[in-house]
Amino acid sequence: MTEVNPNDLMSLCKRRGFIWPSFELYGGVAGMYDYGPLGCALRNNIVDMWRGIYKGREGFVEIDSETVNPREVLAASGHVENFADLITYCQKCGAPYRADHMVKGIFDNPDVLTPKQLEEAFVEHGIKCPACGGDLGPVDEFNLMFRTNIGPGSSRVGYLRPETAQGIFVNFANLYRYNREKLPLGVIQTGRSYRNEIAPRQGMIRMREFNQMEVELFVDPEDKDWVRFHEVEDGTLDLIPNTTLEPVTMTVGEAVEKGVIANRVLAYFVYTTKQLLTGLGIDSKRLRFREHEKDEMAHYAADCWDAEVLLSYGWTEIVGIADRGSWDLTRHAQFSGADLTHLKRFDEPREMEVEKVAAKHKALGPAFKSKAKAIAAAMESMSPSDIRDGRLKVSVDGEEIELTDDYFEVVKRVEKVAGIRVTPHVIEPSHGLDRIFYSVLEHAYDQKDDYTVLRLVPAVAPIKVGVFPLMEKDGLDKMAKEIYEKVHTHRVEAYYDGSGTIGKRYARMDEVGTPWCLTVDYQSLDDGTVTIRDRDTSDQRRIPASEAAAVIDSLLAGKEFSSI
Repeated sequence: MTEVNPNDLMSLCKRRGFIWPSFELYGGVAGMYDYGPLGCALRNNIVDMWRGIYKGREGFVEIDSETVNPREVLAASGHVENFADLITYCQKCGAPYRADHMVKGIFDNPDVLTPKQLEEAFVEHGIKCPACGGDLGPVDEFNLMFRTNIGPGSSRVGYLRPETAQGIFVNFANLYRYNREKLPLGVIQTGRSYRNEIAPRQGMIRMREFNQMEVELFVDPEDKDWVRFHEVEDGTLDLIPNTTLEPVTMTVGEAVEKGVIANRVLAYFVYTTKQLLTGLGIDSKRLRFREHEKDEMAHYAADCWDAEVLLSYGWTEIVGIADRGSWDLTRHAQFSGADLTHLKRFDEPREMEVEKVAAKHKALGPAFKSKAKAIAAAMESMSPSDIRDGRLKVSVDGEEIELTDDYFEVVKRVEKVAGIRVTPHVIEPSHGLDRIFYSVLEHAYDQKDDYTVLRLVPAVAPIKVGVFPLMEKDGLDKMAKEIYEKVHTHRVEAYYDGSGTIGKRYARMDEVGTPWCLTVDYQSLDDGTVTIRDRDTSDQRRIPASEAAAVIDSLLAGKEFSSI
C-alpha cells in the first residue's frame, strides 16, 4: 500500500483533468471544486454503480427535486433551528475556526462539547490561533445554510438545501400513490447540496457545495425485515459498536441476533454499502462501520452506522446508514397538516377501539344555524390528528371555518376496521459522492519511484482502453483509428494517442487509471493481430484486431487477463 500525500494526489487530479479548484482564475474559493473531463466520467461511473444496486437490483424509484427549499420545509426538518456548527474567531487576526476542530486530539468526541466547555478547553490547553498565535474568542453557533429569497423582495425566505433527503420526504404522498399505497417504498436521489462550512479543509472531504447519493426506504414500523436478507446474512462486517468502542468482525446475521445492529433491514443495507464501496475499489482492509456513540446519536434515530475509510487524513466517514424512525414524516405532517401515513390493511376486518371526532350538535345549532349540519359532517369526516392547538379547521361551501373544542370532542368507539394508519419509518443510506470519489482515487493511488499508477477497478475507470499506433505512419495510424472506432462505445470510453514513445503513452494511461492498452505495430499489418497490455501486471498478449472490442467487453465482465 502506497502512503499517499494528498497534495501529490490533488496535483495529479488537477494536471490530468479530474478535479480543478473552482474560480481559480479569481483566486479560488475554499471548499469548492469543479470536475474536469476525467473527473466527470469517474463520478458518473460511481453513480451508475450505485444506481445499479438501488434502482436496478433493489427496484427503488428515482426522483429529482429542487435545490432551493422554502423556509417552512427546513423549519419542519429542524435545520433552521439546529443546523449549526460552533465557531470561534481569533481575537488578533480575526480568522474564523470551527471550535470543536481546535480541540481534536484532546477529546475523543469534541463535537458534543458545549460552547462553555470549548472556551474552557482553549484556556486550559493553551490553544491559540494556528495562523498568528492569537487568543481564541467566544464560541457561538453558526447556521450552515445558505439563505436566499424566493421571488422579488424578502417575503418568501428560502435556503439552498443542506441535503437532498427533504425533497423525498415532502414528496412522500405523491410517491406513496405512485407505489399504489404499498410499503416498503424505496426512493433514491442524487444531486447537489450546500453547506456554508466555517473553515473547509482537507480538500474534497469538506466542501461547501457537494454531491449526495441518498436513499430513503419507507418501511412498516413493525416489519423491519428484508426479503433478500438471507443472501447476505453470512457476509462479514468489520464493526465498532458503541457499547464497547472496540473493533469486532462478525457476520451480518450475528450482528442482528446479538443486537449489535438494530434490525434486519438496517443490517442488510449496511452490508449493501460494503458491497458498493468494495466494488468501487475501496480497500476492504481500510473500511469499517462505526456505530454512532450514544451522545452523538440523533434523538430520533433507532440506530446509525457510518461507513468509514482510512485515508491520509485518518478514518473518514463517507456513508451514513440510519434507522430514522418516523421523525421525518411526523414533522412534515405536523408542520404542513398533510396526511403522511400508510394504511396498514388487515387480512380480515377487526373490531378495534378507535378515536373519532364527534360534533357537539347542541352547540353547533345555535351558533351556525343552517350550516350546522354541513359543519358537523365535515368535522366528523376528519381525524383527531387534524386537531391543532385544540382547534379544527373545516371547509363548507368554499368557506374555511375554524372551530374551538366548544363544538367538537374526541370520543372512543369500538368499530370494525379494515386496517390502521401508521407513520412509516425511514431507513436512510446517505452517500457522500465527493468523499467516495476521493476515497476511490486515494485507495487506487500507487507510486513506485517516480512512476504513478491509478489502479482503478475497470468499472469506474474513466477511460477503459487506450489505442495506440506504434508510429503514426505506414498505415499503422489508419488501422489504430479503425480499432478505436470499433472499441469506443457508450459503455467503453476509449482514448486514441499517437504522440511520444510507447512507454510514455503507457505511463500517461497508467496515471489516469486506464486498465488496458491496444497497440498496433508492423506485425499487425502482416497478421491482423494487436498487442493488448494489462495496467496492473504489465503483461502483454497478442489478439486478433477483429476481436478487440469483444475482448475488452469480456474483461469488463470479469474475465481474467491471463486467460485471454
